[in-house]
Amino acid sequence: MNRSFLKWAGGKRSSLYMIEKEINYIPKRLVEPFVGSGTVFLNIDAEEYLLCDLNEDLITLYNALKEYGLEFIHECYGYFDPKYNNIDSFYELREKFNNETMGYRRASLFVYLNRHAFNGLCRYNSSGGFNTPYGKYKKPYFPGKEMLFFHEKAQRCIFMFQDFNKTIASCTEEDVVYNDPPYVPLSKTSSFVSYNLNGFTDDQHKKLARLGEESKGLFLISNHDTEFTRELYCNADKLITKQINRSISGKAEGRKQVTEILVIYNKRKG
Repeated sequence: MNRSFLKWAGGKRSSLYMIEKEINYIPKRLVEPFVGSGTVFLNIDAEEYLLCDLNEDLITLYNALKEYGLEFIHECYGYFDPKYNNIDSFYELREKFNNETMGYRRASLFVYLNRHAFNGLCRYNSSGGFNTPYGKYKKPYFPGKEMLFFHEKAQRCIFMFQDFNKTIASCTEEDVVYNDPPYVPLSKTSSFVSYNLNGFTDDQHKKLARLGEESKGLFLISNHDTEFTRELYCNADKLITKQINRSISGKAEGRKQVTEILVIYNKRKG
């Protein structure tokens, strides 16, 4: 399996095989309105890719890595010097990131924060400032090989900062659309959507389900398996469930198995 170079909440490593099984041919284009860490596109072969997200830092990073390759990887590597792996340096660089407007430099700091912040969480405050605390890792891993692979595959990709409505509106029946939206919470306290400043409402989940029903091609959605999502996706062509180990919490009691659902709307001909 090709791994993402980012640590990311809701990564798709555990459920990737289900997705690969449903996309059992090489599509003309794979479209991801919620690309996240990129694990799915890194492991699904397609002629080309449209990859979008509402985390602007994420899209800026991907475009920098796509365009500058080894030069950018070398820039990121400089921040993995042991002299930066301490609490004072972390908060200095986090402040530098929050004050930085230049996309290239901000993107390289984003890689540093991703690997040095607590559990790889990407969290922002109400003012848009990155506020995940220091992770206290002994020797953070520098994902140079993973970044190089991403750069090479990115040459067939278009990365865009835009919402799912606009992304899906551009799709045709030849596209495979894989959606990994912020999940419906399992409880009132379990929702994690602060990787961008906007939450994801029930109405947006309903809109995404309607777009799946209206799709003329292969359209997939991942989510938690709950009573709400069972009702939400009642018109799907197929529902597949799998138990997943949640590991984003730093507390032992927060690491537990949950059931995810893969929803398939398939109007593809042939």
